[in-house]
Amino acid sequence: MIVGKYINLGMLQKLLFDDEEITISDESIQEVDESFRFLKDFSNDKIIYGINTGFGPMAQYRIDDKSLVELQYNIIRSHSTGAGAPLPALYVKAAMIARLFTFLQGKSGIHRELAELLVKFINLNIIPYIPEHGSVGASGDLVQLAHMALTLIGEGEVFHQGKLQPTAQVLEKNHLKPFSIHIREGLSVTNGTSVMTGIGVVNLIYARQLLDWSICASAMMNEIAASYDDFISQPLNETKLHKGQRKIAEAMRAWTADSNCMRKRENELYSRKHEEKIFEHKVQPYYSLRCTPQILGPVYDTLINTEEVLINEINSACDNPIVDPETQNVYHGGNFHGDYVSFEMDKLKIAITKLTMLCERQLNYLFHDRINGILPPFVNLGVLGLNYGLQASQFTATSTTAECQTLSNPMYVHSIPNNNDNQDIVSMGTNSALIAKTVVNNSFQVMSILFMGIVQAVDCLKIQDKLSTESRRVYNEIRAFFPVFSEDTPKYKEIEAMEKYLKERKFNSCLWQ
Repeated sequence: MIVGKYINLGMLQKLLFDDEEITISDESIQEVDESFRFLKDFSNDKIIYGINTGFGPMAQYRIDDKSLVELQYNIIRSHSTGAGAPLPALYVKAAMIARLFTFLQGKSGIHRELAELLVKFINLNIIPYIPEHGSVGASGDLVQLAHMALTLIGEGEVFHQGKLQPTAQVLEKNHLKPFSIHIREGLSVTNGTSVMTGIGVVNLIYARQLLDWSICASAMMNEIAASYDDFISQPLNETKLHKGQRKIAEAMRAWTADSNCMRKRENELYSRKHEEKIFEHKVQPYYSLRCTPQILGPVYDTLINTEEVLINEINSACDNPIVDPETQNVYHGGNFHGDYVSFEMDKLKIAITKLTMLCERQLNYLFHDRINGILPPFVNLGVLGLNYGLQASQFTATSTTAECQTLSNPMYVHSIPNNNDNQDIVSMGTNSALIAKTVVNNSFQVMSILFMGIVQAVDCLKIQDKLSTESRRVYNEIRAFFPVFSEDTPKYKEIEAMEKYLKERKFNSCLWQ
């Protein structure tokens, strides 16, 4: 993939999930060169932060010319202080791509050697060891990006070919040389929002997948319940002006278009006189079935906004200072501040928690025989009392949903001054992105148990041939690795397999076109 200054979500998805390789366009590398040449000339006899001054509250100290290269190495080594579990490879790769696109804006004053080495790391899947904890998200992701920079200078450790190895060995095996400090490359790598943005991009891609699955699950739930279909009708949903609600209803109409399970209210309740005093079939289903366009609509709207924010961020210069050859100036400011990403990750995790709560309530509907009135308790196809079906799986779904609810408290408003109060208000953006990551992964676990219940319910009611084409396709795909069961067996491996399927299955969704 040849890239310039701009990347979109579709391109990111190919780089992250299809292992496409990056090639920088000639025009973009020329802009990087121009920025470097300008800074080299401009920085003579001028005081510029991070080139001939200390960093952060140490900026008041002038650095001697003989120590300028040492200064750049010092910020990398001194800030490699992360703690906790290593950030998974997918998220680190996304962070490296985000860092590359900051450099490709031509506003960082770096030597092209740095951008080219970063491309080689991405293409060869050389993944820096970056601990999850360390960023307050205000000079950006200083600590995590320092760990990335540490590997680019040939130090620290990287994951490569499934193993954690010393960086120097991996570079030697791949005939790569560490980048050299020219002017400000140490500060340029460590300063910015690229880690929180990279994590956010992966969160968004998975969140979109979850929303597609929630539409599928909601459609199949209403097929199981033989719901009247007017709750997704165009006339009803167009009386609300929210784009998300309309899109969800449209997607559900498309999904159930040829279903023989859904009922027509006009055929059954409007076309003849009724003498019944009590209707056996519910006139209106529970909210977790009937209100899905209204519940999932705001989730859709949130994810659309999240995409705009993240794509804007990844295609921006997010370090400091900004080197601008066009105006022949170097500007000092705060483009490294992560508030946009932090706020958006809080909104995304709230949206996905609500989606997860919907899953859990739909699961409860399937498992609660006195509520659904058509299925045995816990869709148990064995001997009641002797066998237990998916009874215990609900404990996992319920506890995991509860964790999502607690984690949905906002991180964005939890600023704590630090750095000698130089960073007196911070974004906590990487923390926000990491918590959103946990919520997203939790949601896949709850969704996995819901789909186990859905396919068991389909078998119990023997409605396979009445399902819509799309529902039947999903049913068949799941049954290929999760066969119908009546005897009790451990289910943790099946939950794991279902989660893998839900993450990897491709959708041709009308939502994102």
